[in-house]
Amino acid sequence: MYKRILVTGGAGFIGSNFVRHVLGKFEDVYIVNLDLLTYAGSLENLRDLPNKENYHFIEGDILDQDLVQRTLREFEIDSLVHFAAESHVDRSILGPSAFVQTNILGTFSLLEAARKVWIEEKKLGDGDVRFHHISTDEVYGTLAPDDPAFEETTSYAPNSPYAASKASSDHLVRSYAHTYGMPTTLTNCTNNYGPYQFPEKLIPLMILNALNGKDLPIYGDGEQIRDWLYVEDHCEAIWQVLQKGCSGESYCVGGNNQPANLEIVDTLCEILDELKPSASGKNYASQKTFVTDRPGHDRRYAMKINKINQELGWEPKHNLKDGLLKTINWYLKQEEWIEAISKKKEYQSWMDENYTERTEEEK
Repeated sequence: MYKRILVTGGAGFIGSNFVRHVLGKFEDVYIVNLDLLTYAGSLENLRDLPNKENYHFIEGDILDQDLVQRTLREFEIDSLVHFAAESHVDRSILGPSAFVQTNILGTFSLLEAARKVWIEEKKLGDGDVRFHHISTDEVYGTLAPDDPAFEETTSYAPNSPYAASKASSDHLVRSYAHTYGMPTTLTNCTNNYGPYQFPEKLIPLMILNALNGKDLPIYGDGEQIRDWLYVEDHCEAIWQVLQKGCSGESYCVGGNNQPANLEIVDTLCEILDELKPSASGKNYASQKTFVTDRPGHDRRYAMKINKINQELGWEPKHNLKDGLLKTINWYLKQEEWIEAISKKKEYQSWMDENYTERTEEEK
């Protein structure tokens, strides 16, 4: 079992959940968390970690190859789990440069550092090492209503700068496995939701806007279909692939839930109506508003999870209703976290730039 793990982007949404998941389950695993603490990463996500004595945080950039090499050597890292990424499609449309820097060049920097320390220097001798890369279903493009779901053999066809940057990083990881013998695994995952998600994404945005009496902005007609996965299930899938997955292989990870975005919003409103009725006496669904769609918005994603299920025995434990209920209950209890995140200037300026302008276009 890999026991000394370098996690990149471990102060972000999925990364922090993974850190918490692993430290809570295994007393003999040591985690080093490397994070630049950009807008979506926060030390607030890492409060009250279990098993803290087996955790170390480094504030730094994955583009700093010397720093990564020193970290791999000093902590005798035997596995690297790479979460660090720019991950919001809307941001990639307005500013693609950061996505090229972090997602492509950042992944290249990590691969080069690992190649230097693990392969050239053989710092761990001939010990078992692993580079695990977290990617997205968006590299596969979009599906028509009757198309079969994505799987590991689906051709890449990214449609946004974000998806293209992740596709590029996937290809880099595969090339290092083939060319240099780098022990790698890769997971392409569907939309995640759950605790600690930065509130620019659909589900936390809808929860917080509803509670604050704000509009619930829905792109286009709201009939875009995504496959939703509760973040704890994703963390367990990553762990299973890291420990038992075959080197050089990729695995599709999904939640077996493909509702339209509008259905997601309606379900959130129904749960909130029960748990915390609006002070106005109105249903939260009355706050829905339809705004101009994003350019090139993919219509449908769906993922087959046959391979990871049959080879590693993984499947999601949470159905959508249970996962959304747990998520809402978490946000209802996190006033301090919400306040700290909402005060970030990057968050406020982004909300004004992306949603206010879209709403005004509709008026």
